[in-house]
Amino acid sequence: MTRLEERNVALLAWYQHNKRPLPWRGSTNPWWILVSEVMSQQTQIYRVVPSWEAFIEAFPTPEACANSAQEQVLGLWSGLGYNSRAVRLQQAAAWVSDHGWPQNSIDLQQLPGVGPYTAAAVACLAFGEQVPSPDTNHKRVLSRWAGRVLRPTDLLAFSVDQLPKGQAAHWNQALMDLGASICRPNLPACDECPVNLWCKDPSIYEAPPKQGKFDGSVRQARGTIVRTLLTKGPQRATEIAPTQDPQIVAEAVAALISDAILIEMAGTLHLAKK
Repeated sequence: MTRLEERNVALLAWYQHNKRPLPWRGSTNPWWILVSEVMSQQTQIYRVVPSWEAFIEAFPTPEACANSAQEQVLGLWSGLGYNSRAVRLQQAAAWVSDHGWPQNSIDLQQLPGVGPYTAAAVACLAFGEQVPSPDTNHKRVLSRWAGRVLRPTDLLAFSVDQLPKGQAAHWNQALMDLGASICRPNLPACDECPVNLWCKDPSIYEAPPKQGKFDGSVRQARGTIVRTLLTKGPQRATEIAPTQDPQIVAEAVAALISDAILIEMAGTLHLAKK
């Protein structure tokens, strides 16, 4: 057995006994998986679980989501941030309702809001395509295995080389869980790691670009505006967020209109219907 094979055997054995009990795990339902992947972008996984469960209960199929009011979709998305993701997800649901599911990582990128990583994750977990789906956890773990920071092209090539035949779904999820629980950014628990014998440099870590501060940001204003319209209905543009910087609020309103989340009529802001 090669070192690569030994490492993958150890990783997958660890995963079988330590995988996180996420409600979409083990499913091959592409809708469940797509919703989980979109919700998990820049959001901690355990914050996602209750939102995912409520969303899937309300919209058990792409058709149910596509045929619902955008306001209802946004209401169930509240608290996850980045409301434009909810709009794109509903658009993706409409695309699937009209055309059916693409079943590989290239064709899945036709869906609104679905990029290479999300497409690879859905293709692998739902349709069995043997492709890696490297996210930030994968990058950190695999960079430590390689002994160097892996840039996007290198990361994909290295991932393909490491992928065990026929085990892509378990391998992708195992790497994600290893990175989340043991191979952490600054304090990796190497003494608990099932593959520490095959790791070249556990100190390697390149932090992702920092976002600007949230308080007082356009992101905060966007969330405030959407929550206000969901709870209170249409509001005058001049009164939508009276405690925040008017210039920031104006930028947030313009961005939400551009994302087809808001419309403005005679100085009053409304949530778009679809």
